[in-house]
Amino acid sequence: MKIIFMGTPEFAVPSLEKIYDSHHEIIAVVTGPDKPAGRGKKLKPTPVKRRADEFSIPILTPEKLSDENFIGELKQLNADLFVVVAFRILPKSVFTIPPLGTINLHASLLPKFRGAAPINWAIMNGENESGVTTFFIEEKVDTGEWILQKKVSISEKETAGELHDKLTVIGADVLLETVNTIEQGNAPRITQEGEVIKAPKLTRELCHINWEKDVVSIYNLIRGLAPFPRAFSYFNEKEFKICGAEISTMNLDKGKVAGEIVDINKEKIFVAAGDGILAITEVQPPNKRRMSVAEYLRGHSVELGERFQ
Repeated sequence: MKIIFMGTPEFAVPSLEKIYDSHHEIIAVVTGPDKPAGRGKKLKPTPVKRRADEFSIPILTPEKLSDENFIGELKQLNADLFVVVAFRILPKSVFTIPPLGTINLHASLLPKFRGAAPINWAIMNGENESGVTTFFIEEKVDTGEWILQKKVSISEKETAGELHDKLTVIGADVLLETVNTIEQGNAPRITQEGEVIKAPKLTRELCHINWEKDVVSIYNLIRGLAPFPRAFSYFNEKEFKICGAEISTMNLDKGKVAGEIVDINKEKIFVAAGDGILAITEVQPPNKRRMSVAEYLRGHSVELGERFQ
């Protein structure tokens, strides 16, 4: 089949590679425009664009997906199927172009975690399983009839970054299987049923730790925001990113204030939460690199009774 692939970040690259290495033909790639990055603010291509360049696939980088010239180009390419992985919301004028429709790979078990950040929210929500779903795109975001799903388990210590890497590989396999099924003409179209959970874009407010919450929720927040954008708290009026933590078995004494440092050893800072104690193991101080608490304590004084806020 002739396919137009649409995607932007690293998550989409293995899917692009998988389809490229198959018997299908990727006749064009649609991705985001180059963006300034780094100290020099040099224009940087998206990960998908870099890989498509290496494969010598024609690339389209529209500013607006509703642009008439862009839509005209898509129609002229005469693709059988559009394949979307971690891209923007497509207007109806785009996703209705190919005769076999437009499919999307989503990093959750739909209808759970519809939205922009399904991997982060699965961890923050304390889920013990996640997965990927392929589905036909319709007007309402992430609501289309699904084709294939694949489940994976989530360990108690797993971070969003680790789940991301797992789903990237599994997703590419499921996507190619989906494309092959569509080509054969026997792709299922299954209505999404079950609990709908939203996974909206991550905000700075969400990343700020509320120490009055239960310790498990705080621990899951830290895992779910690792390695990016990271959960943070204020310490001595400076922003500290909390990169690693454990749930402590210590008992929380009455009278301790949420965010208060209740114990310190060579490797951990123990902080009171709403119903327990969190042991911080890794931090990123302001304008510094990520480091272990052991390394931080070698150069900084931290006292019992001080507070994270």
